[in-house]
Amino acid sequence: MCGLCGIYKFNKADPDEDLVVRMRDALAHRGPDDAGIYKSPGVCFGFRRLSIIDVAGGHQPLFNEDGTVAVMLNGEIYNYRELRDRLLKRGHRLATKSDTEVIAHLYEEYGPDFVHELRGMFAIAVHDSKRRRMVLARDRLGIKPMYIRRTNDAIYFGSELKSILADATLRKEIDATSVLDFLTIRSVPAPKSVLKGVEKLRQGTRLVADADGTVKIEEYWRPSFANPLTDSPGAIAEELSYRLDEAVKLRMIAEVPLGAFLSGGVDSSAVVASMARQSSLPIKTCSVGFEDREHDEREQAAFVANLFKTDHWSRLVPADPALVLDTLPEYFDEPFSDSSAVPTYIVSKLARERVTVALSGDGGDESFAGYRRYKYDALENRVRALVPAGVLEPAARAFSTIAPSGPRVPRWMRGKTLLTNLARDPARAYFYSVSATPVEVARAVLAPDLRKACAGYDPFDDWKQHYDDADTDDPLGKILYTDIRTYLADDILTKVDRASMAVSLEARVPVIDHKFIEWTSRIPSSLKLKNGGGKYIFKRALEARLPARILYGKKHGFSVPLSKWTRSDFAGPLDEVARTGAGGLLDGTVISQLLAEHRGREADHSEILYAALVLDRWRNRWMRS
Repeated sequence: MCGLCGIYKFNKADPDEDLVVRMRDALAHRGPDDAGIYKSPGVCFGFRRLSIIDVAGGHQPLFNEDGTVAVMLNGEIYNYRELRDRLLKRGHRLATKSDTEVIAHLYEEYGPDFVHELRGMFAIAVHDSKRRRMVLARDRLGIKPMYIRRTNDAIYFGSELKSILADATLRKEIDATSVLDFLTIRSVPAPKSVLKGVEKLRQGTRLVADADGTVKIEEYWRPSFANPLTDSPGAIAEELSYRLDEAVKLRMIAEVPLGAFLSGGVDSSAVVASMARQSSLPIKTCSVGFEDREHDEREQAAFVANLFKTDHWSRLVPADPALVLDTLPEYFDEPFSDSSAVPTYIVSKLARERVTVALSGDGGDESFAGYRRYKYDALENRVRALVPAGVLEPAARAFSTIAPSGPRVPRWMRGKTLLTNLARDPARAYFYSVSATPVEVARAVLAPDLRKACAGYDPFDDWKQHYDDADTDDPLGKILYTDIRTYLADDILTKVDRASMAVSLEARVPVIDHKFIEWTSRIPSSLKLKNGGGKYIFKRALEARLPARILYGKKHGFSVPLSKWTRSDFAGPLDEVARTGAGGLLDGTVISQLLAEHRGREADHSEILYAALVLDRWRNRWMRS
């Protein structure tokens, strides 16, 4: 895994190489093994490398035969051997066995369309010195990140925002609407960033910049939920097993120690089971747990480890305020308040003690309808189908007007009440279910000037565009599509990338292999959500590999005791946030109110209070001179 950055000048002026070195070395944690610089008229790229494939020969950038096409890759191309063989047969000469060099020759063959040939996770920078063209591309699911800053005469890019921030001339102006997004959904959704003038390249998108100043950002892939499979459930389950094994096998290619995260849940257990079937040596697995038994999955993970005779190690995670207050803000350089980043960072650090690559089960819930919110959404839709709108909507609306609301009300009474959600249209109802904090509460927490700047802005509107883009009328298909395009990319994959890269660990996610996703998206919704439970067909496919205890036991989730942490461990820092209003970003009076109710157990405000704390620590780390 790696970090990349660079500057592309339209006017052929030489970029500041010292700045590119600073941009590059801000990413040293992503690539501690090697560093590189590439220069051409009007272009300077920087690269940090974590050596995984062709350790000896993979120094980047890598080139085509005559050196006119330069490539840097953050990620892995899993079908590079197949592509390399094809290129050799077509007369190309390759000097290394690196997956990066393959991209340079694919560009010769296909131009910017080379992305269609790749199977893997990647953020890529290509420079074509003949045409003075630059291509930036991000993988289909958004596993690897890419930040961009565009000015009148240049494009700056980097794997993380901190790389862009290495430029002292950048005016650090916070985008108020991005803060509202963050408080609502725990992260800043692409293509926005928390700063004005800096954007993220979306998943499945490429940027093509030419010497005449033309810049095109084009989407080259999105999942499709059209054309459902018509095979029998048994045939689909059998095919699913085969495709899962293929995706896992591709991700077991490495020249360094490899293992897996193991929580004992269905997804991570499925990955470990598949790895064990395909390896002659014991798989290395690791897990973490908390003193609070409700959030401790070490026993379950140990059970699975024993089942497959893995080389397993685990660790108890104490509540460590310093981790949230000091360590995570260093690596999450945009506000990010999904608290599962804490155990993800710790399990990544634990894994790095013995391996350089770890496979993860992330993406299974979004692929097979594993979250409880999918079940609730289906229930709401059944009620809407049974009760005439003329009766349902007025009744639900009447209830919602007398039901308590606002910052003082517990979350379960605000967003999870069936009748309240029925008063909304299906899209907005689901958005409220997937949000960490209702928009009206997040808006109330903003400082008055930011609240004014967000007047007329609703985070739901951008989310709704994805919902409307889904190529299906099936209700479950629409929200699975939307979650893949938003929650999976902006929350889950961001968390895994930053937490693993913080400790120079490469995390691979076979369950969201794009070919696997293209096929699983066609599985009928009735085989994903069935009899009130999710992952029906996934679990059926795994019955020959995993016991019922794992497949049908209670789902814990990779979570932390957030209510306890925000009432006790973070008491002092939260009091400081209330006093300062996070440096003027939040309304301190409202925060004080929420804190009093939270500590008095009148309500559970842990999500919004944790978000306020994260925002404050992010500001302290990244917004000071």
